[in-house]
Amino acid sequence: MPKKKIIRNSDFPYHISARSNNREWFSIPISEVWKIFADYLYFISFAYRVEIHAFVLMSNHYHLLARTPEGNLDQAMLYLQRETSRWLARESGRINHVFGGPYHSSLIQDINHYNNVYKYILRNPIGVGLANKVEEYPYSSLRGLLGCEKLLFPTVGNLELFTKTEEFLSWLNLEYQEEEREVIQKGIRRKSFELSRSRKTGKLPHLAGFSP
Repeated sequence: MPKKKIIRNSDFPYHISARSNNREWFSIPISEVWKIFADYLYFISFAYRVEIHAFVLMSNHYHLLARTPEGNLDQAMLYLQRETSRWLARESGRINHVFGGPYHSSLIQDINHYNNVYKYILRNPIGVGLANKVEEYPYSSLRGLLGCEKLLFPTVGNLELFTKTEEFLSWLNLEYQEEEREVIQKGIRRKSFELSRSRKTGKLPHLAGFSP
């Protein structure tokens, strides 16, 4: 079976994720993993001109929302995964691969899809009980944008986050309906984010957006 065509674009952002080998937790404290990722996210933001919109680190994977104006996503991500893997292996004494495979990316070309993927990324820790609100999770770029702590790497803030902060945070903290979460999870598995038609009705599901 031929491989699916890889979509590369310089105008729109991607949802990017990668999981650790065998879904195991990272072998060193997550606070140290966070520092390693922060250093290399800082580097690629300048060396590869990567625009970082959101980054959340979990115990065995990460979510990144980013745009590459130079159209060089593959080069930037090759560097990020190689160097973070090298440091994580060195610090933990691992011999095996740190990540279970290459990163996955999904191109996002619609503003409503963008806002919902942004929300999905930031709500990841909430869904597994690591925090009660998105602004409380320590290993997220959101806290730096809000001024809760030092911003360790350049991050492009969502417009609504700065202009309608309270309303947008309330929307980010609003729990997804089960169908909405499933729609987003299916969407980000595709090379280009899109909604899947309902098996029952044959219609595209509604994905609620931010409405102040």
